[in-house]
Amino acid sequence: MTPTHPVLIGYLYWILGIFGAHRFYFGRPVTGAIWFFTGGVLLIGWIVDLFLIPAMAEDAARRYRPGRFDYTLCWVLHTFLGLFGVHRLYMGKIFTGVLFLLTGGLLGVGFVYDLLTLNEQVDELNSA
Repeated sequence: MTPTHPVLIGYLYWILGIFGAHRFYFGRPVTGAIWFFTGGVLLIGWIVDLFLIPAMAEDAARRYRPGRFDYTLCWVLHTFLGLFGVHRLYMGKIFTGVLFLLTGGLLGVGFVYDLLTLNEQVDELNSA
């Protein structure tokens, strides 16, 4: 079975890790926000995370259900096209996807909300 959050993708997001990207991807929004506002806790936490990514991937695999919607695809769509709501359209949330498209991710507020809750949204859809 394919893992919900592959280690390789975690390492790719780790490149942006001083902004907490890999931590958000693995479903750790609190520490992701801390990394974002502190530059990966002054780069030290970012370097330590290089060794912690496999454990974070295992934890995410235990916490989040695989299913119809792919977590990685959702995250990539959110990362590059999130202000346009493409990740929401992928998840079948047509109304809010179009709303994001017309408002720039609700002026960025919705984009940040999805950054903090995207794994839970996908997990909920996969459980149905």
